Amino acid sequence: MNIDLLLENLTNPALLFFVLGLIAVFLKSDLEIPPNSSKFISLYLLFAIGFKGGQELAHEVFSWEIVWTILFGIGISLAIPLYTFFILKKKLNIYDSGAVAAAYGSISAVTFVTAVSYLEMQQLTLHGHMVAIMALMEAPAIVVGLILISSYDKMNAGTETVKKRKVIKHSFTNGSVLLILGSLLIGFLASDAQAEGIKPFTNDIFKGFLAIFLLDMGITSGKKLKSFFSYGWFPMIFAIVIPLFNGCVVALLSSSVTDDISNRFILAILSASASYIAVPAAMKMTVPKSNPGLYLPMALAVTFPINITIGMPLYFYLVS
Repeated sequence: MNIDLLLENLTNPALLFFVLGLIAVFLKSDLEIPPNSSKFISLYLLFAIGFKGGQELAHEVFSWEIVWTILFGIGISLAIPLYTFFILKKKLNIYDSGAVAAAYGSISAVTFVTAVSYLEMQQLTLHGHMVAIMALMEAPAIVVGLILISSYDKMNAGTETVKKRKVIKHSFTNGSVLLILGSLLIGFLASDAQAEGIKPFTNDIFKGFLAIFLLDMGITSGKKLKSFFSYGWFPMIFAIVIPLFNGCVVALLSSSVTDDISNRFILAILSASASYIAVPAAMKMTVPKSNPGLYLPMALAVTFPINITIGMPLYFYLVS
């Protein structure tokens, strides 16, 4: 692998702020980002990515390559929970297996945002349709996870049908999905002159807000990690190996649907990421027997740092 590329990522200010958050927890510092500020920053990042994606989409020529890339992305989000569920079932109960499988089949919007910043470091542009693919990949894995749990939990199958319908609906109307798709549409409809008016907000301050948000993620990850080791080594190994495996396989297979390096990189990072917002919210509603103390630290405290340190330069190397 290109050592310079790895070192460049490891000295990225956004990543170093994430490490600072981990250090703050280790030192038992009272450093924290107020919850309301953290929520605003996350909304801002999704808005900025969606709007810029819409602007890019407005300049794209619709093609069959885009159609196949969208279908490829949705196929990934259906396939990953299917195969990971049967690996997880050997060590975990049905409820935790389904919840973890859904988390790893779904995507992390924050990892996506960080990947966009990484693309900019490589002087590459995010194509607008990749924002739509990101949003479309969030829900299918949740549906697959629920189906798998229902199939193997015969005693409770059918008793929570109404509730599950609500969760499936929620997964498609999830706030982060709605915001990024809405921003995508607005960016698509806005003219270049109109977009120029808010460019200082959508472009110039983006990396600063990303750094502060990753500081908050570092603090949150550090707190989650403390109680994680009581589950043994299997969750830790899974949370490291499976995302890297998914990302590498998709980085290679994506050449069958697109030759564009940035598109292939984004597909790889989406397949390697794990949801710690949409899936936990869905599982809390419909599978209360699943343990958030397991899948939340796996996704946030292990997989997220692995992706932004080792994963991104690895996937970029493969697609290049």
